[in-house]
Amino acid sequence: MDAAPVLKKIARALNQARLEAVMVGNAAAALQGAPVTTLDIDFMFRKTPTNLRKLKAFARELDAQILKPFYPVSSLYRVINDDTGLQVDFMSVLHGIKSFESLRSDAVEVEFEGYPLKIASLEKIIHSKKALGRPRDLAVIEILEKTLDEKKKR
Repeated sequence: MDAAPVLKKIARALNQARLEAVMVGNAAAALQGAPVTTLDIDFMFRKTPTNLRKLKAFARELDAQILKPFYPVSSLYRVINDDTGLQVDFMSVLHGIKSFESLRSDAVEVEFEGYPLKIASLEKIIHSKKALGRPRDLAVIEILEKTLDEKKKR
């Protein structure tokens, strides 16, 4: 499956809404050459009243809805479009990451037909997955570290 058309829509909608967010997780790692697969597209953002309004504008750009999960302590906002199957998660807290600013500080930028998308560094993705410690996250650490080592050799 070619994710580029979906990522272009997401990058375009983020830019139209002026919502600053950094992609995290396996999708971000895959964009940096890691041989991992995922159905999740996750972002970290700053949870402020202004950004929550921008998140609503992002959802409108994608003809989507924002769902807040049932567990009250969650900092997750899920943007979904049932017609297209699109699901994008936004978190204001990420295990192992001190702040949005620290994540953004070494993020890389990828363009999709002229629309920039910030991607978390492999170092931060690895650090977050180790801090989270779920079996599915720990299972890809070796792959991500190998990808990081190969990138450093280039």
